[in-house]
Amino acid sequence: MHSIVRFTPWLVTAPVAVVCWPVSTPLSLVFLGLFALGVQDVLQTKQAVRRNYPVTGRLRYALEYIRPELRQYFLEDDEQKLPFSRSERAMVYARSKEQNDQRGFGSIKDMYQAGTEWITHSMRPEQLDPASLRITVGGSDCRQPYAMSLLNISGMSFGALSPNAIKALNKGAAKGGFAHDTGEGSISVHHREHGGDLIWQIASGYFGCRTPEGRFDPERFAAQAQSPQVKMIEIKLSQGAKPGHGGVLPKAKVSAEIAEARGVPMGQDCVSPARHSAFSTPVELLNFVSELRHLSGGKPVGIKLCVGHPGEWFAIVKAMLHTGQTPDFVVVDGSEGGTGAAPIEFADHVGMPLRDGLRLVHNSLVGTGLRDRIKIGASGKVISAFDMARCLAFGADWCNSGRGFLFSLGCIQSRSCHTDHCPTGVATQDPVRQRALVVTDKAERVFHFHSHTLQALAELLGAAGLSSPDQLRCDHIMVRNEAGQAQPLSALIDTLAPGALLKDTETPAALPALYASHWPKAQAHSWSQSG
Repeated sequence: MHSIVRFTPWLVTAPVAVVCWPVSTPLSLVFLGLFALGVQDVLQTKQAVRRNYPVTGRLRYALEYIRPELRQYFLEDDEQKLPFSRSERAMVYARSKEQNDQRGFGSIKDMYQAGTEWITHSMRPEQLDPASLRITVGGSDCRQPYAMSLLNISGMSFGALSPNAIKALNKGAAKGGFAHDTGEGSISVHHREHGGDLIWQIASGYFGCRTPEGRFDPERFAAQAQSPQVKMIEIKLSQGAKPGHGGVLPKAKVSAEIAEARGVPMGQDCVSPARHSAFSTPVELLNFVSELRHLSGGKPVGIKLCVGHPGEWFAIVKAMLHTGQTPDFVVVDGSEGGTGAAPIEFADHVGMPLRDGLRLVHNSLVGTGLRDRIKIGASGKVISAFDMARCLAFGADWCNSGRGFLFSLGCIQSRSCHTDHCPTGVATQDPVRQRALVVTDKAERVFHFHSHTLQALAELLGAAGLSSPDQLRCDHIMVRNEAGQAQPLSALIDTLAPGALLKDTETPAALPALYASHWPKAQAHSWSQSG
């Protein structure tokens, strides 16, 4: 009986087709087609649902296929962050298109929910010029410091993004005077076309500066790094999306343009190893930083990482103290970041979230007296002016945004970046799909998103009574705790006094628990902890 019920919708298509034939041949052909699909369902052996429910079982797969769109457009709450809320996306779309981004009839947020945050305002507001929101990066060893915007484009490679997306981002950056991080895929012809400022990211594959064997090539590096368009060099140790994980671009996706930019042969998989071969200890990492600074002609050189073992970061800090060498900047990427594909376990369960990593890096540099020598960038779900203000309060000097700028290009959060089927032409190498992204139009949107977000940040800082972003502290951010009480952010996070790690090395009990546990064991010459 159950079998008859399961097969009935399929079996009735044949007699219906016969009955319809004299009346409507096209309709009859439709039912014959459905009958043929049912035959295919019964004979195939890959999908049990289709085999047991011919024709009707296909509805299950069709609904599963469009589930993300149904949820996003019909079921998702305006404040539900998966990973960005409808309200956040709408804000970026409005700002990038120069539409009204204001909201009527009050906030839609529950102000009494645990975790709610706000910035304290002053009875004596200030007025800030958004054009002044810049920070100079480059220490005493740097001959070509760079005055960069407080908001810049995070690292996203050509190959992950389409040629048109790269062109639009760089053209918008050129018009707005902010920086475009190349991602580990190196500098392509599309990055160069519009002349926007570049941060060249050097990762474990040494793309754009590698030998045929995949090791670092100083001569190839120097030839590219000394280009006036390259403003800073960033050594990527790890990234928020998949820290501690390498990557492979299959040979089928290695086009002639990608091969030229990365310096790899066509017809072979393009491999990014999980770790660097140019150095193997914290001290060697700092020697590599100094080497790149010299080869680039004295440009700022820094590192990017998603913090993992706290002791490994402390080892880098101890290496700075031991050698006297420091990077010009550190970009802290959070585990909530990520614009491309990543294994589920890595995306959900590996790496330190941005706020924790950012505070750890800031505190350790303050606690060793190195903070004034090193600038800190923050990257990971930064999309609004308040996101930026919160990062600045945690200790950042500037912010990078990846997905925010992708939204300005027209990204609809379809989450199909890894399929090469991006519906808006942003994350695809399909020449037909990428035609939908018109560079001249989208470059303007990139420019407008940046300018309006900095305008909003200037207004936020002014409302707090601050005349400069470096005056923002954790005391300016309020957070509602689980008990429903409002507390300053400073009461909820660890803070170290200047030089505290130098003074308390022998008495770690005086330090917050994380520092007391890991700082004494960190070693400048090894990633492993002693003891």
